[in-house]
Amino acid sequence: MESNRKKYIETNPKVMFGKQVLIGTRIPVDLILEKLSLGETPEQLLLSYPSLNKESIFACLAFASESVRNKM
Repeated sequence: MESNRKKYIETNPKVMFGKQVLIGTRIPVDLILEKLSLGETPEQLLLSYPSLNKESIFACLAFASESVRNKM
């Protein structure tokens, strides 16, 4: 799962102040997670953000899962 995350998510101090973003975009991972938590579907996200794909959305979920797992 982590390799999937690394394929789609990066941290670059020159992009969005170093927040985790989807590679090649300025879309922060936390924005995608927030929208999903508010009930937006992956299909709605794909329409709103054409640079996304389903794999990048799943990578955001994997990132969140790993973050929680590593805090325990």
